Amino acid sequence: MNERSLRVLEFKKIVERLTEKCRSSLGKELAKEIKPSTQINEVKGYQQETSEAQALLIKRGNVPIDGIHDVAHMIRRAEIGSYLDPGQLLIVKDTLRVARRMKAFIKKDKEEAKFPIIEDTVNGLATFKDIEDIIDNAIISDSEISDNASTELKHIRRTILSKNDSIRNKLNSIISSSTNQKYLQDPIITMRGDRYVVPVKQEHRGNIPGLIHDQSSSGATLFIEPMSVLELNNELKELKLKERREIERILMEISALVAERGQEIVGNQKLLQYLDFVFAKGKLSLELKGIEPIINDKGKINIKEGRHPLLSSHEVVPINIWSGDKFKTLIITGPNTGGKTVTLKTVGLLTIMAQSGLHIPADFGTEISIFHQIFADIGDEQSIEQSLSTFSSHMTNIVSILDEVTPKSLVLFDELGAGTDPVEGAALAMAILNHLRVINASVIATTHYSELKHYALSNEAVENASVEFDVKTLRPTYKLLIGIPGKSNAFEISRKLGLRDEIIESAKEFISTENIHFEDLLQSIEGNRRATEADRHEAKRLKLDAEKLFEKYEDKNKQLEEQREKVIKEAKKEAHRLLKDAKAEAEEIIKSLRELKLEMEEKEMNRQIEASKMKLSKKMNMMGESLEDVFKAKANRKTPKNLKAGETVNVLSLNQQGHVVTPEDENGEVVIQVGIMKVTMHVSNLERIKDKKNTKQTGIGKIVKSKAATIKNELDVRGMNLEEAMLEVDKFIDDCYIAGLSPITIIHGVGTGILSSGIKQMLKKNRHIKSYRVGQYGEGGAGVTVIELK
Repeated sequence: MNERSLRVLEFKKIVERLTEKCRSSLGKELAKEIKPSTQINEVKGYQQETSEAQALLIKRGNVPIDGIHDVAHMIRRAEIGSYLDPGQLLIVKDTLRVARRMKAFIKKDKEEAKFPIIEDTVNGLATFKDIEDIIDNAIISDSEISDNASTELKHIRRTILSKNDSIRNKLNSIISSSTNQKYLQDPIITMRGDRYVVPVKQEHRGNIPGLIHDQSSSGATLFIEPMSVLELNNELKELKLKERREIERILMEISALVAERGQEIVGNQKLLQYLDFVFAKGKLSLELKGIEPIINDKGKINIKEGRHPLLSSHEVVPINIWSGDKFKTLIITGPNTGGKTVTLKTVGLLTIMAQSGLHIPADFGTEISIFHQIFADIGDEQSIEQSLSTFSSHMTNIVSILDEVTPKSLVLFDELGAGTDPVEGAALAMAILNHLRVINASVIATTHYSELKHYALSNEAVENASVEFDVKTLRPTYKLLIGIPGKSNAFEISRKLGLRDEIIESAKEFISTENIHFEDLLQSIEGNRRATEADRHEAKRLKLDAEKLFEKYEDKNKQLEEQREKVIKEAKKEAHRLLKDAKAEAEEIIKSLRELKLEMEEKEMNRQIEASKMKLSKKMNMMGESLEDVFKAKANRKTPKNLKAGETVNVLSLNQQGHVVTPEDENGEVVIQVGIMKVTMHVSNLERIKDKKNTKQTGIGKIVKSKAATIKNELDVRGMNLEEAMLEVDKFIDDCYIAGLSPITIIHGVGTGILSSGIKQMLKKNRHIKSYRVGQYGEGGAGVTVIELK
């Protein structure tokens, strides 16, 4: 890539901003070396990794990339058998930790999103947690080894502490002695070198025997090591030498572990260096609000809302510019300070950034082509004072461009042909543009020459463009208009500034009629363009409103569809549940019906029996009434008096023996048990059997005798249902009544209370019962009912 163009387009400033985003010196080295690539697949790969870094930063925030160091020279030192000092081992540990944290960081996010390029790079990292732990356990700081580095080191250091205490105790006894104090300059203990000494006055040097290690600057004080601590100091020195040897052994051992995995650690360093650089690209993209452009190699440029990355995003006016489809040469005209030069620099710099793998500040859908060379002839030529040397300089640069240009080149000219005679300059400019058009290079040029506007109009592969200027405010709008040549606006600006109309009209006389017509045509085109632009904006606004309404309708329709599907799904689910419940309920009903059927059959049978009994009883009553007069007519028979329950009597109308169940009432009616039936008879239809011993025990008499002998005075109905229990209780009461037993006990338990309440309801209606009560303490409590019979 042309170095002069990189310098003119200020790519170096972009590189500096990228370098600032790197977290390590290693990453900064890569950032400083960044260059545009001319291989389309390579550029697409660079762009993709930048997009992945940007997405990761947006999704997860800061990346744990801090702590990368250049450890290659340390690894080489360990590999040749030397040991690393504590500070160097801590640097190695930091680098190892970054690799481990990066793997954990990417692994954590792997299930949520896919970042293939960054993941592949991180997967290449090796982790050495064991070496990290060893270094962490052994080294406290750049200059301090932990006591826990080895048991031997811990033992040596404890011995050193003990020896220090012994020496200090000995010296304290010397300086605190009243005899020695007059010989000492000060009663203190100090050190010279690594030996403990005391300050002795020069004139008393012989009174404190020992070795002289130093003296004061005045010579009045000697620092003497007393003979009494000489041996202790020697032992202390030996211990410190031993400590140093143990520390060297520990450092050598750890360094050997590092050297053993040296190549992998160096490989980690290179991968981490590259990751630091990649994430710096992602950070720069976020800062610039950049996007990944579409990349092609067909010479096609289509920049949408592009912004110059070195200008403030709040001040710069975005541009829309395209080239390479119907035309490859674009000529931009317009007034000074209108934004022509910024447009050239924006196109050139965004192209270089894209080819370098950096995102560009533009809107989505922006397309950038790969160019093998980008040439830029841009300089500050907006002054009316143009010297020959300036023209010569630009022509020299243009000559070198024309020598190197190819169809795969992008050429940017600022004020082409300026700095010389306008006629000659315009002619040269057209010749240069025509040469580049024939070569089929991509060209964007700015100019003030009207001849170049005509040139663009007369060539299909060349297009006009202009920067918009508001005559009312005399200010440029910095908007680029492609397809419309720029108007000089000199006369209109002069009129706005107060120049008299007659002078302006006089000036027009010096311009050829063709130029005047051409400028008028441009003015008309500009007016039509503005009207068309207004209509286009209104149409665009209406289209956007329509699209929003359509999207709203689509969303509402989608919501209704989703709601409908949800309702149908819920309805099906509810129907399935109802069907399932109904099926279960039906099965329960069928089961209940089957049970009820059995119960109903039993009840029906009992009902029919009762009906037969009632029918028979009525018939017997009728028979008794019809024969009553006959029975009364028998004068030779006495009506039995004072019949008691249990007595055996003859029922004359039935010619059967029975047993008195209920004695004679006030109407003379008696209840008689005849076999399995109970009948009510008038006492006159009965005959007492006098000789009970000679009476044959048949029918009810036999039953009563049997009942009296076998029946108990309590009944247990626990475990039965209410229907069964009521039948059993009814039969039990009748049997006890016949047998003359009272009181009697019904054991029904407590349970849910169904048996207890059901039985008590039945007892209220039984006429044989005098009273009933709940059992007392010792009788069974609420689980029993005690009944008194009549």
